[in-house]
This record gives sequence, C-alpha cells and structure tokens, in this order.
Amino acid sequence: MARQQQDVDELFDVKNAFYVGNYQQAINEAQNANASHPQVALQRDTFMYRSYIAQGNYRIVLQELKTADPLLQPLKSLVDYLSPGANKPQIVADIDARVAKGTELSNEIFLIVAATIYYHEGNYEAALKILHGAEQLELRTFTLQCLLAMNRPDLAKKQLKLLQDIEDDGTLTQLAQAWLNLAQGGPGVQDAHYSIMELSERLGSLGAGPAAVGAAAAASRGMWEEAEQMLTEAQARAPQQPELLLGLAVTAGHGGKPPEVSSRYLAQLLDTHPDHPFTKEYHAKMNELNRLAAQYQASVAS
Repeated sequence: MARQQQDVDELFDVKNAFYVGNYQQAINEAQNANASHPQVALQRDTFMYRSYIAQGNYRIVLQELKTADPLLQPLKSLVDYLSPGANKPQIVADIDARVAKGTELSNEIFLIVAATIYYHEGNYEAALKILHGAEQLELRTFTLQCLLAMNRPDLAKKQLKLLQDIEDDGTLTQLAQAWLNLAQGGPGVQDAHYSIMELSERLGSLGAGPAAVGAAAAASRGMWEEAEQMLTEAQARAPQQPELLLGLAVTAGHGGKPPEVSSRYLAQLLDTHPDHPFTKEYHAKMNELNRLAAQYQASVAS
C-alpha cells in the first residue's frame, strides 16, 4: 500500500480541479479556501493564479502580482512568455540566466515556471535538469511528461513507480498512468480510457488535457462518437483550446461528418494558435509541398 498523507489537505479540491484542467472550479475553490497557515495560502494563491493564466486571464495576474508574495513573482515570467507578441527568446534567455545563478532553485514556483517554459520550447533536457531531484508530486509528474515527450516510456515507467509509492490513488498518479498507457499503446489504451473515465466520475467535468487523453484513447479503440462527445463537452468550457480543436477535426473526419466540419476546426486552430507545434508543422509541410509543386509544369497543355 502506498504511503498516504497523514494530515488533511486543505487544498484538496483546489488541486484536483486544477490537475484535471477545470480551472474555473479551481479558482472558485481557491477563493473560498481559508488557509490556516501562510504556506498554505501561498500554495492556494499559486494554483489560483496558474488557473487564471491557463484561462488566458493575464491582466488579473499581473495586477495582483504587484503586491503579492515575492515567491509568486516567477509567475510573471510565465505570463510574459504566453502573452501574444511575446519576445520569447529574450524571456528564455532570462530564465537561463536565473537557472544558472541558482538562487531561485529552492522556489518550487520558479521550478514550475522554468520547466513549463522549457517544455513549450521543446527543450525537455533543460526542463529535466531543473526538475531533477524534486520531491513535490507535481514536479515529479512533470518529469514524467518530459520523458514521454522525449519518447522515453521506459524511464517514464520508472518515474510512475515513484509517483505510485508516494500516492498510489492520487489524481496526478492516475493521470500519469493514463499518459504512459496511451503512449505505450496496445492493451494500455483501454486502461488509459478507463482511468480517464474514472476521473470524470470522481471529479466531474474534465478540462482540455484529460479530455484529449480520454478522447485519444477512445478513438484508438474505434469509439469515435464517445471521443467526439468528450471533446465537445470540454470545448464548451474552453472553446479555443488547440488540442480539443485538433481532436475534433480528426473525430469529425472519422465520424462521417461533412468534410467542411473538419476543415472548420482545422482553420480555427490555425487562425487562433499560430505558434502551436501542429500549426508550425502544418505550414512547413504546405510550404514544402508548394515548393515541390512549383518545380513541375503541366505535361498537357490546357
């Protein structure tokens, strides 16, 4: 049996809502939580501001960070990085310098921010470097995500064992198990599907991330209608979330919808998320196709 926490977690509902991507609920729970200790209040505010950031409500965060606890200040870098028109190379260079200096490495909030920025940059090695040795459950889970992004399910499996030893039935552990099972494929896809469905039954509405995982697992099992339903329900709460738009474009094509339905979702993704990895790859492929096509002329006169 995994080791369980002895004390009641005052932020249990806040954390679980955040972990499953139900950010508005996390904000509501945080605003109603009366922290018994300054450290608990710091954690509460961290999850609340990260939820606002996940929703794209940057102005609220920037305004309140002006008078917030100094330990929360790294969140400003995350807001700056995610904001439209951000000078991302400069922000990454600043994070690099702060990591090299080392004075903020004892601040878990800075570790989360730095690792998140590195993850968005596709620099998984840098993210793993600063996450190495972290004891906090979310940081260990982030390590597993990076390993999967690097196509190292073997190492991710070892990381999952560490999570299970800490909190076997926790939400983060269950999510990590689903990610790993989906990445490995085969019989694990069914397990991933069941894990996400269990989370939905236990915690209610799922956000974009878990919904996309559950939909991918359902689709891999040929359950296209269920996959589409999961994505549609999540999109009602996050209309512009890129993973949901991409998933809906795929499920529409496989679900027998008219071609224009899938095209609309794809166009919406391309228009609203120009920096998303799929958008960049899509445009790169189209440019390459156009380049190759320009090398040839019609062999028959029109």
